[in-house]
Amino acid sequence: MVSPLEVISSTKLVAIIRSDSTAGLEKIVRSLYLGGIRAVEVTMNTPGALKGIEMIREQFPEMLVGAGTVLDAETARMAIHSGAGFLLSPTLKKGTIETANRYGVPVIPGVFTPTEALTAYEYGAKMVKIFPIRAVGPKYLADLKGPLPFIQTMAVGGISLDNGAEYLKAGASSLGIGSTLVNEKLVQQGDFAEIERRAASFVEIVQSVQSPKGILQ
Repeated sequence: MVSPLEVISSTKLVAIIRSDSTAGLEKIVRSLYLGGIRAVEVTMNTPGALKGIEMIREQFPEMLVGAGTVLDAETARMAIHSGAGFLLSPTLKKGTIETANRYGVPVIPGVFTPTEALTAYEYGAKMVKIFPIRAVGPKYLADLKGPLPFIQTMAVGGISLDNGAEYLKAGASSLGIGSTLVNEKLVQQGDFAEIERRAASFVEIVQSVQSPKGILQ
């Protein structure tokens, strides 16, 4: 069986769903799936997030679904019991990582410095979320990978169709994409076709920077 981190590392894209409600969640996920996305994150500050995670697991069994904005161990536990296949956090907290590891669910904590990245790895996180990456840009990832090549990184914060390829080429194992992909305005307008189009465009970016053997050029 392919592990969640293998799915994330191979597809290189995680769609971040943050909304005022889960009313259009099914249509959002269907649009993302049709566009080629295979991993989504429902943020825990979305009302009804836990039920949303359960719904996605039931109706989209081929889609990897995780919980985002997991700030503490108790939230991690609730998300896991609701079926989250992975956890993301904007911050680094030992208790959250320990809880996720106890249940065998990968957790991707938010870090910003080399010290935080190494600390997260020593706590048991195999991948870290560099957030907010927009503050430092792609070159920061390349610099970070120099002394810490064994730590997988997810770039999050300001990822767009214009810069996605740069972050992948700089060494990002994956990209976490928020409003550039799942835009609340598009959801309110019911323009799910545009969400599907954007998803497909991000998938094309991943393909464009990979060689036939799947190695980044």
